[in-house]
Amino acid sequence: MQTGLDHIILGINDLDRGVDWVEQWMGVRAVFGGVHPGRGTRNALLSLGPDSYLEIIAPDPQQTVPTWFKQVLALAEPRLIAWAVHTSDLTALAQKASAADIPIDGPHDGARTRPDGKLLSWKLFHLWDNRGGMLPFFIEWGRDSVHPSADAPAGCTLKSFRLQSPDVADLASACKMLAVEVAVEPGEKPLLLACIASPKGDVELTS
Repeated sequence: MQTGLDHIILGINDLDRGVDWVEQWMGVRAVFGGVHPGRGTRNALLSLGPDSYLEIIAPDPQQTVPTWFKQVLALAEPRLIAWAVHTSDLTALAQKASAADIPIDGPHDGARTRPDGKLLSWKLFHLWDNRGGMLPFFIEWGRDSVHPSADAPAGCTLKSFRLQSPDVADLASACKMLAVEVAVEPGEKPLLLACIASPKGDVELTS
């Protein structure tokens, strides 16, 4: 079973403003990805290199209030709100979580239609206790789906992604049990921290 960082999620209450912000600071304009039917959100995407990407997520004006990532409604400025890990065998990873007495929600099937009409499909599961977004959700992409990093606008690279927590041991232990490799460092409060190399220089994102 292979795992790796799949994408980091930048939340904001207006997608167009989020896309403008990213372009201003990184020099690359994210492309509209699509909507999440029934979840109340839509997104724009930017490649961060092979197999990883940045997802800008915001409320979809054509849907009701978001049922997932509700915090975007209050975010006038973009913040990291979540991250995802891809796996080659979601079922096996779900079994591993259950064996470690880590309650999960799923696996569930997911899909969205891209602007070009092609369907992206995946399976995923969430942790019931993700430590306020410090722990990821897990995704396995459909065999016929093109990973978003492959055709989203390029030019940026994820230099580092790390977690900060007052309780390093607990967070690092949870990551290890879930087969997640990520740097965990001590800090006064829980934070997601990403450094992105861009045409305009290094950009730091945080939660």
